[in-house]
Amino acid sequence: MFRRLGRFLAALALTATTTVVGVTLTAGAAQADGCYTWGRTLAQGASGEDVRQLQIRVAGYPGYGAVLTLDGAYGPATRSAVIRFQQAYGLPADGIAGPQTFNRLYALQDDDCTPANFSYAELNKCNSDWSGGAVSASTARFNALVSMWKLQAMRHALGDVSIAISSSFRSYACNSAVGGASNSRHLYGDGVDLVGSPSFCRLAQQARYHGFGQILGPGYPDHNDHTHVAAVGGWSAPNCGI
Repeated sequence: MFRRLGRFLAALALTATTTVVGVTLTAGAAQADGCYTWGRTLAQGASGEDVRQLQIRVAGYPGYGAVLTLDGAYGPATRSAVIRFQQAYGLPADGIAGPQTFNRLYALQDDDCTPANFSYAELNKCNSDWSGGAVSASTARFNALVSMWKLQAMRHALGDVSIAISSSFRSYACNSAVGGASNSRHLYGDGVDLVGSPSFCRLAQQARYHGFGQILGPGYPDHNDHTHVAAVGGWSAPNCGI
């Protein structure tokens, strides 16, 4: 998809110094961004909203079977996720989020904070305001945003292939209309149904590395024609060895 207009492309000198666990770190030059701009280097021991914003964007790099907690605390799990993100993009993999890491994230995100290859419109084909589900509209929209960042990581790991989405957020009315389960994660905004290429099994197998607590695919009832991923709920895709 095309990048949204309005991105701030000029580099700004955002020199900031912080002390994390006794080590003084200097952020140096970083790029300004239309969505979110980090103002300091982050490392294990840091905390705050800037850490939570980082966690959202590296939520797809927790490691096999893990889910990264978005709590604003830069602990070992966040450090490991940052290392995997850095490795994925050929950056120095030190687990410290500084200008190089942030600039890569800026390049990956649009001005509404969605990752470059996914959009809110793709994850909500039900209504215009994210209302009517099991959680508030704002929560459903946020959950969808986190799922998008996980999918962005998965897409990159698969060789930057396109990933097609057939269904994601549903209100109770939309869920009922398609015969969805009464406890479907689609009602929470984080459930996503994937179709097309790569194969359903390839998608299900790769999803295990990208923070999805629920993976349902071929061999699970009513899931032979898509792979479903969500935040929580367990894995079952027997035909794929899952």
